[in-house]
Amino acid sequence: MRIVLLKEFGVPPVKMSRMLATRLLFEAQKQPDAEVCGFLSQRDGIPYEIYPVANVAADPARRFEMDPAGQIAALRNMRDRGEDMLAIYHSHPSAPPEPSVHDVEGLGYPEALYLIISLNIKGVLEMRAWQREDDAMHERVLTILD
Repeated sequence: MRIVLLKEFGVPPVKMSRMLATRLLFEAQKQPDAEVCGFLSQRDGIPYEIYPVANVAADPARRFEMDPAGQIAALRNMRDRGEDMLAIYHSHPSAPPEPSVHDVEGLGYPEALYLIISLNIKGVLEMRAWQREDDAMHERVLTILD
């Protein structure tokens, strides 16, 4: 699988409230030496709530693997609240917000949006959105709304 760093044309941007984006960035900062992960839900196509899931990877500083029981609980909570899964998020403590080879190989939900938060840039947190299409990861435009 290859990674395409060009933003897609003709695809609407992913729009997220500043409050929700701030909460995602805060989740990443809570564990700066490990990749944090979880789900982002949606209601009526609008990003709605975050569901953190424990990272049970053997090397959490460089990889993420969501706890299976945590995944089930998060998806059940979404369903019970009338929400759907929109995205999987995770952080990169020391790498750019681009899908790694391990990220791409481990896509458990290929139809989901993938949000990657980077803590790599001193003083600046960066979050980018990615979507799998065919055999490539395409960057989606991510717009933060006030």
